[in-house]
Amino acid sequence: MTVRTRFAPSPTGNVHIGNMRAAIYNWLYARHCGGRFLLRIEDTDRERSTPEACRTVLESMEWLGLTVDEAPLYQTTRLAAHRAAAETLVAAGHAYREDKGGTGRGECIVFRMPGTDVAFHDEVKGDLAKAAADLKDFVIVRSDGNPVFHLANVLDDIEMGITHVIRGDDHVENTFRHIALFRALGAPVPRYAHLPMIVNAQGKPYSKRDGDAYVGQFREKGVLAEALFNYLALLGWSPGDGREVLSRDEMTALFSFERVQSSPAQFDMTKMLWMNGEHMRRLPAADRMAGHLADLRAHGLEPDAGYAARVVAIMEDRIKLFSDTAAQTAYFFAEDFPFDDKAVRKRLLREGAREGLAALRDRWAAAVPFDGPTLEAALKDLAAARGQPHPDLIHATRVAVSGSPAGPGLFAMLEVLGRDRVLARITRALERFAG
Repeated sequence: MTVRTRFAPSPTGNVHIGNMRAAIYNWLYARHCGGRFLLRIEDTDRERSTPEACRTVLESMEWLGLTVDEAPLYQTTRLAAHRAAAETLVAAGHAYREDKGGTGRGECIVFRMPGTDVAFHDEVKGDLAKAAADLKDFVIVRSDGNPVFHLANVLDDIEMGITHVIRGDDHVENTFRHIALFRALGAPVPRYAHLPMIVNAQGKPYSKRDGDAYVGQFREKGVLAEALFNYLALLGWSPGDGREVLSRDEMTALFSFERVQSSPAQFDMTKMLWMNGEHMRRLPAADRMAGHLADLRAHGLEPDAGYAARVVAIMEDRIKLFSDTAAQTAYFFAEDFPFDDKAVRKRLLREGAREGLAALRDRWAAAVPFDGPTLEAALKDLAAARGQPHPDLIHATRVAVSGSPAGPGLFAMLEVLGRDRVLARITRALERFAG
């Protein structure tokens, strides 16, 4: 049997990460098995299924590298086949017509459940069953002649030869109905795998209220496609060997339903950004530098390439998005950087801080060479001579030359900034915050 999976989005706007996670799992399983990954656009909602929404789906998939193996099937092209199948079900006694609620607005077609228990083995959740008494008849064609989701979904899976339906576990209840439809239509029932929901920190379904929730938002923020693919794949699945940063080929080779969890998966933006930083560092050096330079230039900075490379070298561990480069490194390139008020009060306005900085400036003015080890040795010698804890001088210097209480290693930062910048910045800080 050739495995055939599908992604079947309803193109009604932005693409939620939960839907795209389902697409990724379908893609991974098909590629792992040497099968086929297909796309079906469920565009029967004529008001919301716009051409723009369809393009959003296709562009998101292209960006993430979710290549399909056959031409997409658009559900609206199958409406006549859906209606014909419903009539066949009526003729066979598997469905009947009914004026729901006696409104007089026309008859719909209702599927007649078989009156027996329905059970199936879920590739993620295990064996599931539902008693016949809990399985009610349901509408498959509305009174306006339009087939509902259940009928269209099953008929199109039959048409596409889908062998494995991999989707969110909010569809578990639908699956019992769908199995009954497959059997009534005389078609083989595919295997089902229901994926855990993606939730927020409170255990509620993750939505736009919790932050970025759509694929396009991550792309606009500067998240790498490989990083988002990797992170979404790990929301409910793990390779089993403790690794987290994985290539697409590694995930394809390792993917299996045995390691897909059934409990909800919590989305963690901090972890997502960490992973993006890890994938950034996997890029070729030239590509990484191009990404950093592009953001600097977007913010009106045109630094010397060699100097910018030295800045990035000591800052790269702290930058999780290329689009954060300018914000994270601005004080390296501009002299009008802001000062953190709390850090100024704590580090520069404390007793003895400015006197220590003035003495340190004089020592560093004569430092040869002006490099990290030399500057560190001079600072520690001065602190000892003054009977002052050397971390006090370190913290005061950092605030004086960068305006911030945090950053890369101080002495590496000073070496990159260079003698002229460092001495001038210390002087300006002493003048600005004179007692």
